[in-house]
Amino acid sequence: MKFIIILLSLYSFLFAKVYYAKVEPYELRDISSNVSGLVLFADEESLGKKLSDKAYIKIDTELDADELQSVQQKLVYMRETIKENEAILVNLKESLKRKRDNYKQIESLKIKSRVEKDKEFYDLVASENSYLTTQKEINNLKIQMADLSHRQTQLQRSIKDKNLSDKGFVLYSLSVKPGQFVGVSTPLAKIADVSKAVLTLYLDEEDVKNAQTRSIFIDDVATKYKISRIVNIADAKNISKYMAQIVIDAPELFSKLVKVEVKEEK
Repeated sequence: MKFIIILLSLYSFLFAKVYYAKVEPYELRDISSNVSGLVLFADEESLGKKLSDKAYIKIDTELDADELQSVQQKLVYMRETIKENEAILVNLKESLKRKRDNYKQIESLKIKSRVEKDKEFYDLVASENSYLTTQKEINNLKIQMADLSHRQTQLQRSIKDKNLSDKGFVLYSLSVKPGQFVGVSTPLAKIADVSKAVLTLYLDEEDVKNAQTRSIFIDDVATKYKISRIVNIADAKNISKYMAQIVIDAPELFSKLVKVEVKEEK
């Protein structure tokens, strides 16, 4: 009896369902343009190679760079103007304080004529208006600075987005050439993360149960891998099949077809 049970277990283990999968990069990413401009450089020499900090696509940044320089100069001038106005405001505040004190002292004096009192009052009001005007100018300058700072960030982002580097990824394909004008959302390139690889399987219903605990054999060799992800909703194209993925170490060559067995040890 024990012999029969062992034999059945071995049968179940040895005759697991066989699948085939292509060894794909861990991630294949489509790169589209976030900006508009003329393509100056597209590095075809980097196709199939791992990218560095060096840009593999460059889009014209001349206008952005000129505007950025202008914005940065304006911000410097505004900071200086605000600093000067704040110094003026301190003086106006001290002057205003004294004029208020002086007006309070003469307001009730009978020896001062109405004309003299009115003159002091108008002088006080003029000083208060000057103080408020200077404060308003400072606030307006700060609002303009905030707008310019936002524009500076936009231009810096635009310049960065016009020099694509994507360090660590492999350049899979280029979709543009020098001299081509691109707009927002224009496809530029495809890049691949080859630090790992992924096998995509479409499991039969009976193999979905406890799939992530089952042993994985690749080309008849036992591996350390387990099913990494599984979708428990049947695939739209592969009817009655359930998509599963196995993340594996990066091979020397991608895109080859391998045999995968999902075995349940008993």
